[in-house]
Amino acid sequence: MTVASFSALAVVTAAVLYLLALSLHALEWAMARHVEVSTASVATGTKGGVAVLDKPSDTAVRPEKADMYGRMGFSLTILAAAVNVAGIVARGIAAHRAPWGNMYEFITTAAVVVAVLYVLGVWKWHLRWLGLPVTLLGAVLNGLAATVFYVAVAPLVPALHSVWFMIHILAAIISGAAFSIGGVAAILYLVVARAERRGTVKGYLAMLPGSDGIDRISYRVLAFAFPLWTFTIAAGAIWAEYAWGRYWGWDPKETWSLVAWVVFAGYLHARATAGWRGTRAAWLAILGFALFWWNFIGVNLVFAGLHSYAGI
Repeated sequence: MTVASFSALAVVTAAVLYLLALSLHALEWAMARHVEVSTASVATGTKGGVAVLDKPSDTAVRPEKADMYGRMGFSLTILAAAVNVAGIVARGIAAHRAPWGNMYEFITTAAVVVAVLYVLGVWKWHLRWLGLPVTLLGAVLNGLAATVFYVAVAPLVPALHSVWFMIHILAAIISGAAFSIGGVAAILYLVVARAERRGTVKGYLAMLPGSDGIDRISYRVLAFAFPLWTFTIAAGAIWAEYAWGRYWGWDPKETWSLVAWVVFAGYLHARATAGWRGTRAAWLAILGFALFWWNFIGVNLVFAGLHSYAGI
């Protein structure tokens, strides 16, 4: 087996492992179907100055089977991320370069960064309640990479031979992973907030933090991602000047990156100045999340532009 073949096999294996972890987290949700709370969830303490949000309230006791499936799902997520990393490293070894030269390589790296940020979040802030959407994202991204976006190992096109390209791509991957976690948290906020208003917080929703806690987590993650996304755009402009002789040319990828930046800037500005919290802020975060993924995948498939490489 060649190194390139091992890399492709590792990506497929990671997709299967993420899918198995997703199944275990789905069982975790199912086993908690009888849990119910009658009041809003609360944090149980602080860790490093951040509210610990693992146990919503004293009345929401995590069932033993649900906890077991959740721990198994988390363990499989760590294994999937490790296999994912092995596939990416092998791809780089086979290509004799950083493995970020096309959509296949970009999307597999983004999947593993989402998983790593999630694992760090579980370790530091008890965010295991994000397990189901994170493993869903990992399974979908690696599945798409293996079935839709796969391309054989090849040298970089001349325009990509720049250190600023590597900086630009790495910053985009990390900020995109953070946007994904923040966007998923915003979606969960809407679900939990609706249940709280209706007085029907039950099942796995009772195991999640209260809506206020989820809102704070989403905001903090997005506030971390936005400056990095700003740097991504700036680094991309420097690379564009090297590759194409201009800093900005309204290429589809550049345009939609700016649109996503404006939405997230509006989100942070509205929270800081207009006091937006809750539902309105969550919808803005979800819009930015959707725009990022549209720019990440959709623009490459729908529009022809200077950012289209390796036939993608």
